[in-house]
Amino acid sequence: MTNERIPLSVGAASGQRAVAAVVGVLCTAVGAAFVLLPVVADGLLRRVTGYGDPVPSYDGVRDLPPELLPPDLHDGASAAPAPLRYAGLCGLPFVLLGLYLVLRVLRTAAWLDGTRASVRGALGTRTVDLATAEVRGGAVAHRIGDDGVVRVPTLIARDRDSGRRVTIPLLGPGLGSLPPDELRALADAIAVGRPDQGRDADAHALAGRLRSMAGNPLGL
Repeated sequence: MTNERIPLSVGAASGQRAVAAVVGVLCTAVGAAFVLLPVVADGLLRRVTGYGDPVPSYDGVRDLPPELLPPDLHDGASAAPAPLRYAGLCGLPFVLLGLYLVLRVLRTAAWLDGTRASVRGALGTRTVDLATAEVRGGAVAHRIGDDGVVRVPTLIARDRDSGRRVTIPLLGPGLGSLPPDELRALADAIAVGRPDQGRDADAHALAGRLRSMAGNPLGL
């Protein structure tokens, strides 16, 4: 069992990262343009039409009949609503979605530091000690282009005290098994210091499955 930090081969492949980053940037740009366009258009419209020019104060026109007063000076009058300006708020979801896509594709990573497994997502990092956590196998659906969906086996670890959970896919970016040394490191982190009976027996069985995967990287 080593205490060195071992990066795990998870996350999107380089080509997928590039595509996702481009899509995220475009989505953010379109959303930002939609947010700013009403403000720019409103300013241009005011300059072209002269709408919104300051009106004289009431003291300067108080001798005029009420029907000749500008609407802004009528008693109880309020500024006209500007729905065009607020329409730009509809672009905010696109800005947030684009930023999330960029952050997720660029930040997603996982590593093993001794027995502590850390998984970093778009907005934060979770860490669980595999030597003491509840561990089990699972699977998540992963779409492969237009060819369909495959189920990717995962390692799920939950801290017994805090309930914090991390999920580590056991297939790499190219949907091949993680390298043997990474699988063995995960197995060692799970099994170290655990009794092999009782509720920890399943953890040892899972560690044995990981070692079997490491011993047969071609899946034959």
